Amino acid sequence: MRRNGAQRTAVAVAALGTLLAALSGCGGAGHGGAGENGAGAKAAPAHARTTVPGVGDRLHRLIPGDSGQVVAVYGEGANSPDSTVVLYTKRGSAWDRTRSWPAHNGKKGWTADHHEGDKRSPVGVFTLTDAGGVLADPGARLPYTRDPSFAAPRWWAKSHWHDFDYVIAIDYNRVKGRPPNDPTRPEGDAKGGGIWLHMDHGSGTSACVSLSKPAMEYLLRTLDPDRHPVVVMGDRDDLKA
Repeated sequence: MRRNGAQRTAVAVAALGTLLAALSGCGGAGHGGAGENGAGAKAAPAHARTTVPGVGDRLHRLIPGDSGQVVAVYGEGANSPDSTVVLYTKRGSAWDRTRSWPAHNGKKGWTADHHEGDKRSPVGVFTLTDAGGVLADPGARLPYTRDPSFAAPRWWAKSHWHDFDYVIAIDYNRVKGRPPNDPTRPEGDAKGGGIWLHMDHGSGTSACVSLSKPAMEYLLRTLDPDRHPVVVMGDRDDLKA
């Protein structure tokens, strides 16, 4: 009888060990805490994404190694103004999908060689360093400049009047560390500029990417300069190439 009791105890201990091992493999230490980067850190689960979904090697190599936040803009087609924006956050070596929103890009779609007035958004990877707008700072982590000069001209259609209530500058042909509406274009005016994430008016843009007011507020409160956020943008085929 004693021998049978000892055998039952050994089986129970082994089963408990197997259960604990299974639970830790489901991401216990891999989602924060001392185990994430310290001694004894667990490897990422097999299903964890170590690359940003839908982004091929060519563009993935352009994402800085210290970047912990990616705003991915997935255009529906090379000539389409419709897109989806997804925020990814890096946890250890894995990219977690955080939030997503419907969005718009340039009226004529996308281009790898953007020029002033082509009505296409530039394909590429760009840093996000500065924000601003007509409205008061909603709690942005990026440096935020409030200025009435952001306001859209009143001769524009009324549906566009609030486009620039909130903006996040996309660092394409601009000087980082300056307000988004700074006119300096280091590569010259012909290459275009003033390309922002801004509030949506329900259709395509001149070259910017537009989102709803709640989406812009979320991004402003979430994008953290200490995590070196970038935007990866283009139509889905270009992004995968």
